[in-house]
Amino acid sequence: MSDFVSSGWALYVAGIVVASLVYCVFVLIGASKHRPMAADGSTGHVWDEDLREMNNPLPRWWMGLFVVTVVFAVLYLFLYPGLGIYNGSLSWSSAGQLQAEHAKARETMAPVYAAFANASAEDLGKNPQAMAIGERLFVNNCAQCHGADGRGSKSFPNLTDGDWLGGTGPEYIEKTIKEGRQGMMPPMAAAVGSADDVKNVANYVLSLSGSPHNSVAAQLGKEKFGACAACHGPDGKGNQAVGAPNLTDKVWLHGWGEAAVIAMVNHGKTNVMPPQASRLTPEQVKVLTAYVWNLSQSTKVAAN
Repeated sequence: MSDFVSSGWALYVAGIVVASLVYCVFVLIGASKHRPMAADGSTGHVWDEDLREMNNPLPRWWMGLFVVTVVFAVLYLFLYPGLGIYNGSLSWSSAGQLQAEHAKARETMAPVYAAFANASAEDLGKNPQAMAIGERLFVNNCAQCHGADGRGSKSFPNLTDGDWLGGTGPEYIEKTIKEGRQGMMPPMAAAVGSADDVKNVANYVLSLSGSPHNSVAAQLGKEKFGACAACHGPDGKGNQAVGAPNLTDKVWLHGWGEAAVIAMVNHGKTNVMPPQASRLTPEQVKVLTAYVWNLSQSTKVAAN
């Protein structure tokens, strides 16, 4: 892969650009000097006795437009990047423009966020302006996975139900937004036993939450559930310290039913939330934290 990022490719691209412009200039010069091959202005080719291929000069407006295009291209390549690694005399880049726009936006919003600086997440949750800003931040940065209403979907947690895997409260939410989170359940089939044992454990897990299950299989799987108790606890109520979900509350992040639980035991699962600290300012994280926390509260300012 190193061949694709070497300076040789930059020279290759620059060579193609320069050669194309030079070719355009030669075409322009050639067209301006071209003369008809016959006295009647044709190329001398005749078909069906009277059909002649004419060779009239290009209109002046077309020639002028061609010249303007070539001059514009030369000026553009002098001012902006386009010749391999040459950055242009203005040193413009899309990344630089994006950073400048972000800086301008932060400067514009600084007075607004300053009013929230000393407020807690609970206080911000009661502030309609803060919740309106938090909603826009959520839609722009979080809704792609968690949905515009925060209710999530399969494999993406519902943020409105108060079921938190790794912790609770605004501090945990802020830490998760900044640093991201990785949840992993290893494949447990080998530890549980045979395929029948896995099926029995799946039914026992379903029985913990009162979900439809085979009661006979569930009773047989109770003992085998010991392989899972290290994380989920002997009562199946989970362990936030290791991010193990509560199996008794009927909240199924990756699908429910016997087949879904068997697949989870057999294959395990890894879920990743990417960190957002590089995308959001500390002030934005604070307001977004309050908005996400507010989603799971019984009284929501954002809905008023």
